[in-house]
Amino acid sequence: MGLGTILIIILILVLIGAIPAWPYSAGWGYGPSGLVGVILIILVILVLMGRI
Repeated sequence: MGLGTILIIILILVLIGAIPAWPYSAGWGYGPSGLVGVILIILVILVLMGRI
């Protein structure tokens, strides 16, 4: 398991935790999950390009 795979797993878990459906993050809106989603997309692109 490479570094890219570990980073993707961690970002997916953070994305699930930032979804506004959970009570502790209901007031956050979609900002945190959107930001983590963008980071996840960039990381997936870098992994596919072989940079990570």
